Amino acid sequence: MAFNPSNKQVGWLKAAVFVLALLPFLRMAWLVAQGVPVEPLEYLTRGTGDWALYFLCITLGVTPLRRLTGWNWTVRLRRMLGLFAFFYALLHFTCFFWFDHFFDVAEMLKDVVKRPFITVGFIAFVLLIPLAATSTNAMIKKLGGRRWQWLHRLVYLIAPLGILHFWWMKAGKNDFQEPIIFGAIVALLLGLRVYWSAAKKTQAARA
Repeated sequence: MAFNPSNKQVGWLKAAVFVLALLPFLRMAWLVAQGVPVEPLEYLTRGTGDWALYFLCITLGVTPLRRLTGWNWTVRLRRMLGLFAFFYALLHFTCFFWFDHFFDVAEMLKDVVKRPFITVGFIAFVLLIPLAATSTNAMIKKLGGRRWQWLHRLVYLIAPLGILHFWWMKAGKNDFQEPIIFGAIVALLLGLRVYWSAAKKTQAARA
């Protein structure tokens, strides 16, 4: 039997998810303030990057979860989860821009061009910006539902770029375990969409 919470219950669930999604940031900030990490700058940069990927995967997981369980209410959490992916990606970029380049735009752009893994990560972050900027009801109405949906399909490109950025970053230490896990999750989530889309076209052709 499908779990169908009331609007009030969904509101409480959204509030709980919001608090839970902030906890990683609060924990990182608290640990740095307490002087716990040996290398706090690296800790913040990598931690925010990891959580950006976590929330990208969670956001991509909403549609398969809805389709497999019938929990249609989960769609109402997707926009907030996507914004948290952008939030952590923004923190990740800010750490890079601040700690590595002290807000020197010219030096930052040189680094983006020079190092491929940073180039890929920068492209993924830039592509996230219009998605975050249009994640309001007003922007959906302004763009129109179909154009809004096409724009937000950029996430299908952003997620693989994020994995590639992570892969190249880990390649320097010859540590591929986490990138492989992330890559497998993203491949599964995108693969399900391809399968469902193909099945829908096949059914339409037979009709």
